[in-house]
Amino acid sequence: MQIPKRIAQGLINALKGGVVPRVGLGYIAVGRDREIETLLRDVGIAEDGGAFFRFIVGKYGSGKSFLLQTMRAHVMDRGFAAADADLSPERRLMGTKGQGLATYRELMKSLSVKAKPDGGALSLILEKWIDKLRGEVLSTGMERDNPFFNVEVKKKIFAEINGLNDMVHGFDFAKVIDAYYYSLSNGDDAGAVNAVRWLRGEYSSKSEARADLGVGVIISDDNWYDYIKLMCAFLVSAGYKGLVVMIDELVNIMKIPNSVTRQYNYEKMLMMYNDCMQGKASHLGIIMGGTPQCIEDTRRGVFSYDALRSRLESGRFAVEGSHDMLAPIIRLDPLTYEELTVLTEKLADIHAGLYGYEPKITLEDRIFFVKAEFQRIGAQTNITPREMIRDFIELLNISYQHPEKPIAELMGEDEFKFSESDDNGDSDGFEDFDL
Repeated sequence: MQIPKRIAQGLINALKGGVVPRVGLGYIAVGRDREIETLLRDVGIAEDGGAFFRFIVGKYGSGKSFLLQTMRAHVMDRGFAAADADLSPERRLMGTKGQGLATYRELMKSLSVKAKPDGGALSLILEKWIDKLRGEVLSTGMERDNPFFNVEVKKKIFAEINGLNDMVHGFDFAKVIDAYYYSLSNGDDAGAVNAVRWLRGEYSSKSEARADLGVGVIISDDNWYDYIKLMCAFLVSAGYKGLVVMIDELVNIMKIPNSVTRQYNYEKMLMMYNDCMQGKASHLGIIMGGTPQCIEDTRRGVFSYDALRSRLESGRFAVEGSHDMLAPIIRLDPLTYEELTVLTEKLADIHAGLYGYEPKITLEDRIFFVKAEFQRIGAQTNITPREMIRDFIELLNISYQHPEKPIAELMGEDEFKFSESDDNGDSDGFEDFDL
C-alpha cells in the first residue's frame, strides 16, 4: 500500500501505544462491515431530516473507539460535521462544577468537517456560511463596493437564521451569529473572536457576555444540549448535511460515586435519546460508546435508570451471534481469525513501507501468530484486537531491528506445537481456519 509516511507513522505509533489513530483508519479497517452499514443507514436518515441515537457496546480494546473514529471519517465524507469527546471525571453529561459544559467545549474543540478534519472547524464553518450568503447577493448583480451590499447580506443572514428563533435559546444564538458578521464586516477582529468564544461555551458569566455581545445568556451545564441542536440547525443552513456527535467512555458516568449525580446524568441521556427517537431533533446523530458493564450494571450502569433500561434492554430473541443490528444498542462481536489475519497483513505492509524494507513475514507466520495469541490461557474470552495489534507491531519492530533472525525464531515457533484436539477430544477451533 502506498501510504504517506506521516500517516503511516501516526498509525503505527498510535496502535503501538494502544490508542485509536485520528487519521488513516481506512488503511487498516477490517471487519465491522455490518456495524458500519447499519450506522450509515442511520446517517442517511439524518441526512433526510431525521435523527438517530445509538450505543456501541464492547469490552475494553474490542474496537469501540476504532468504530467511532471510522464513522467520524465516513460522516465527514458524506457532508456532515462531526464532533467527538471522551467522558472523564471532568467531563460528564451533567455536573455541579461545569462538567457538562466541559463536554460541550470538547465537542466544539473537536468539531470537524471534510475541509478541516482535525478539529477546530467552527471559524471555518462561520466563514463558509457568510461567504455563501455574500455569493448569493453577488449573484443578483450587486457589487461588493455598493454601499447597500452589507445591508443585503444582513437581510440574507436574518432570513437564514430566522428559523432558529423558534428553537429554545434560538434568539440569542441568532444574535451572536449576527454579531459575528457585524464585527467581521467592520474589521472588528476582537468582536468576531468574542462571538466564536460564546459559541464555544467559553464565557463564564452572563454580565461579560452582555457587555461584549449584548446577549443575556451563556452556554452552561443545564442548556448545552439545546445549543448542540442549534449548532446542528446552523450547520444545515451553512450547507452541511447535519451533525454527528460521538461520546465515548460512558464508564465514567458509572464511576460517579454520588448516586444522585449519576441519576442526573442518566436523565440527561434519556432526554437526548427521547429527542432523537421521537423526532424532536433534526439532522442530528448521537453515538455513545461504553463497555457491557457500564450499560448493563443494574446498580450503577445505564440500566440502573429504569426509564433507560426499559427502552434499551434486548428482547428474548436476541442472543449472542444473532444480535438485532437495528436496536438502539449495537454489541460488538469479536473479530474472526480470518479478519485478524488480514489485519496483520495490512499492518505488516504499512510497517515495511514506513521503514523501507521488503516484508518477510509470510501468511503462515501470520496465521501462526494469531493461533499463538489465542492459545494463551484465557485468550478465547479475554483477548482483544488492541492487545493483538500491540503484540504484532512489537514483533514487527523486533524483526526490523534484527533482520538476521527469522520470524519463526522470534515467535518461538519451534517450541510451540498445536494439537488438533485436546485430551478430551475437543476441537481447538482452528481446524477450519483457512484463507
